[in-house]
Amino acid sequence: MIQIMFTIPGPPHGKGRPRFARRGNFVKTYTDAKTASYEDQVRFYALQAIGSSKPLETALEAAIYIRLPVPKSYPKKRVAACLGGLEWPCKKPDWDNVAKSVCDAMNSIVFVDDSQIVECHVRKVYAETAGVDVLIKEKE
Repeated sequence: MIQIMFTIPGPPHGKGRPRFARRGNFVKTYTDAKTASYEDQVRFYALQAIGSSKPLETALEAAIYIRLPVPKSYPKKRVAACLGGLEWPCKKPDWDNVAKSVCDAMNSIVFVDDSQIVECHVRKVYAETAGVDVLIKEKE
């Protein structure tokens, strides 16, 4: 069974809504700069993780662990509760938008298309260091 695991350091960024721009008589759809930059960062770490291997072509399982920083405005007692797992990050970015951004960025690198993912486990927690841990493995 093949497994690919990597970490994307820094604050997670969810997939933004598509943007539209009028170009003469046509409307062009594009991705906002923040989302494009984050997806480029994901591609960089995904390429490092997969190396020279070809993209996977089988059914896949994904595990995405989103680590958010504790807000600086929180008092020490609340920070301790957050880091101790007593308080959950019920704030933006939404877990599904982060997962979408990460999975879209891995297309043609880790797997042929993100439609191959048949099972996904996502968890969003507070942590001292922000980032996203990704595990992609072949479904048994």
